[in-house]
Amino acid sequence: MQSYTIGQAARMLGVSPDTARRWADAGRVATHRDEAGRRLIDGKDLAAFSVELAKSGTGEDETSYTSVRNAFPGIVTAIKLGDVAAQVEIQAGPHRLVSLLTREAVEELGLEVGMEATARVKSTNVHIDRT
Repeated sequence: MQSYTIGQAARMLGVSPDTARRWADAGRVATHRDEAGRRLIDGKDLAAFSVELAKSGTGEDETSYTSVRNAFPGIVTAIKLGDVAAQVEIQAGPHRLVSLLTREAVEELGLEVGMEATARVKSTNVHIDRT
């Protein structure tokens, strides 16, 4: 059976690792330890908990609602600002994603090199969400 670390579970649930750890500490989701001493959550337990969580509506307040499903969480590695347009690069694991957006959007999101962000891809468009 597939098991997940607290960090992996947090990403799937859309919460911070600290929140997932608190839920595990409180017994809301069962964990066990692997040979290295890491806490793991069985896939079936995580699936059941995610359904329970969705029904209760108790996710973190910073949940992003979007119709774009292909999300690549990563880190901003470069920003090139023009007078009107901007280019933002995100490294998401082995994937380098580049998005062209307005300078105003970059400034409103407060994007900076080194910050966590999520690139969302829909067809040929890449959207950037501040994490």
